[in-house]
Amino acid sequence: MNLLLLSLDPGAVPQFLERSTSLAPNELRIAYIDDAAYGMPFAASERAGIAEFGYQLIDVRVRGMAPEGFASVLDRADAVYVASGETFLLLDALRSSGAAEVLSERVHAGLPYIGCSAGAIVAGESVTPVELMDNRSLAPDLEGDAGLAFFESVIIPHADGKLPPYPAELIARIVEQFGENFSLTLLEDAQALQVLDGVPEVIPSETSY
Repeated sequence: MNLLLLSLDPGAVPQFLERSTSLAPNELRIAYIDDAAYGMPFAASERAGIAEFGYQLIDVRVRGMAPEGFASVLDRADAVYVASGETFLLLDALRSSGAAEVLSERVHAGLPYIGCSAGAIVAGESVTPVELMDNRSLAPDLEGDAGLAFFESVIIPHADGKLPPYPAELIARIVEQFGENFSLTLLEDAQALQVLDGVPEVIPSETSY
C-alpha cells in the first residue's frame, strides 16, 4: 500500500504522487472525497490547495452513492484524496454507503491514498481517541469505531497545538486518556506520515506557496 497521511499542510503531496504514480501533475486524476467537510467554511480552501498543484480533481461525495458508482469513479482515478473535517461523520459516510469496502479493496491493490486530518484518522485502526477532537453525535448511527486499518496506529493530527480548535492541552489529554490502550502517531501540521511499499516514515509536509 502507498499512503500519505497529512495533518494539515499538503506540501508532501507532489513528491508522494510522483513516486507512487510516475505521472505528470496535469495527467494525474484524483478522486477527491469531501464528505467530512461538506458545507464547512474551510472545505473550499483545502480543495483549492490540492488543485493548485495542477491535478485533475474528480469530486466525490460517497454518502448516498452506490458502491458500483463509487467503484466506477475509482476506475478513472490514479489516486484518492480524503479531505479533512469531522471524523465520525466521514467514517459513517464511508461505511453506510459501502464505499469503505470498495476503497479498502482498491488501496490494498495499490491505489495511492492521501488523507488529511479526518481523512488520515479513518485510515488507522480506530477513531476512538479523536472523540475529544471531533463530534461523535454527528454520526448517531455509526456502529463501532474501527477505522479502515490501512495503518496499525491512530493518527492524531494537529499535535503541535497551533490550530485554535486543538490546543496543546487537548492533545495532552488525548495522549493521557488513550495512549495506554492505543498506538498513537502524533503529527504536527507541517508533517505527514508516508507509507511507500509498506515502509512508514514521518516526513516534512510544508508548502512553498
